[in-house]
Amino acid sequence: MKTNMRSSVLLLALSFGAFAGFGQCKEFKWPEDKATAEEKVALYDDAKTQKNYKAAVAPLQWMLKAAPQWNTKLYIDATDIYNNLATAEKDPARKQVLVDSLMMLYDMRITNCGDEVNVLNRKALYAAVYNSQNKAKAAEVLALFDKVYEISGNDVMDNNLLTYMQVIQLNVALLKNLTDDQILQRYDKLSAVIDSKIKKAQQENKQADVERLKKVKSAVDDILIKLVKVDCEFVKKNLEPKFKANPADIVLAKRIFQFMTTGGCIEDPLWLQAAEVLHNDNKDYGLAINMARIYAKKGETGKAESFANEATELAPTSENKETANILVGDLLAQKGSKAAAREAYRKALAANPSSKEGYEKIGDLYLGAFKDCQKSQSLAEDRLVYLAAYDMYAKAGNQQKMNLARAQFPSVGEIFELNWKEGESKTISCWVGETVVLRTRGKD
Repeated sequence: MKTNMRSSVLLLALSFGAFAGFGQCKEFKWPEDKATAEEKVALYDDAKTQKNYKAAVAPLQWMLKAAPQWNTKLYIDATDIYNNLATAEKDPARKQVLVDSLMMLYDMRITNCGDEVNVLNRKALYAAVYNSQNKAKAAEVLALFDKVYEISGNDVMDNNLLTYMQVIQLNVALLKNLTDDQILQRYDKLSAVIDSKIKKAQQENKQADVERLKKVKSAVDDILIKLVKVDCEFVKKNLEPKFKANPADIVLAKRIFQFMTTGGCIEDPLWLQAAEVLHNDNKDYGLAINMARIYAKKGETGKAESFANEATELAPTSENKETANILVGDLLAQKGSKAAAREAYRKALAANPSSKEGYEKIGDLYLGAFKDCQKSQSLAEDRLVYLAAYDMYAKAGNQQKMNLARAQFPSVGEIFELNWKEGESKTISCWVGETVVLRTRGKD
């Protein structure tokens, strides 16, 4: 059996060399002895249908030698047959012979029928399945994946995304043949392909694909962290000098951003610089909102407000839009622009009516508006802002803050001085501008 299988590999090799040529194999190209060829196709086809893959080998080999450009069906059938034979084989040596034949079939298909990108992607996938854990073959599999990524651009098969990173991981484990830089170079190339696929899926509104690809990206990142120590110290020592020398390097900015995010040092100025480079290259809600928060925490309110406003425009969901407008409102409130802050909170409510945070935020503005609206002529009138605050807290369903506002309502005596009566409507004349129903906190 071993001799027969080795002979099969030799026959494939001879066929490969003897009939090297180029064509697409879309039309059927029969050899001179068409009758025999038709018989051989029928024989291997019947054997394959009956899952008698061993019986399919001899007629298949005849076709590969006599009519290597017959049709792409020949190679699709051949790889299916040899894949099933290899899967079923228990003896390691015989199994490897079959795997070698399978790999050679993909090379023959490229030589005789072209379509290199598609075929090499398929070869790489099966090479990973059968050879990536073989110490004698691991480097060969990695080289194959390198070539696939070199010729495929962003058209790498989805099944070869995470698989590439796993092949890299196995090479490190089995052979220790890659430096950190060599790992990172491949990681960058792989990440760029995944990012491109995610962007395309987003443009085509294929959310399921977006989520699936993001999970792949997360799994790739998890492997990288096991292979290379990519903490913040690593970034500051190895990548920051390069970034300062070339701050427009998108690939490097992306690497810094990912590593520092993983390392938990997103408040470092270097993270912010890298994030801004990425955001300027491809506007993103997540980047905008996070940079706004970090700049706000650092006290850089101008930049914080700028990114928060961008986030309101980039927000992909109503909840995101609410979050961004709440942040804009908070930043405006911090600098004393209360009317503008209220407008931002109202936009948050409009974006997501089911949320009540905007009402609570407006209530906070009104609760702190006593001095803004104070005329110091009548406590009853000055206290109207607390009624407005109470109404907002009631809409928010915050009982604790409702009680806090009610405790500051006008007293019975205070409204009596103005000859006012509970239940009357009163308009607050300052920026608050709300009309409230007069209520009291009770007697002093």
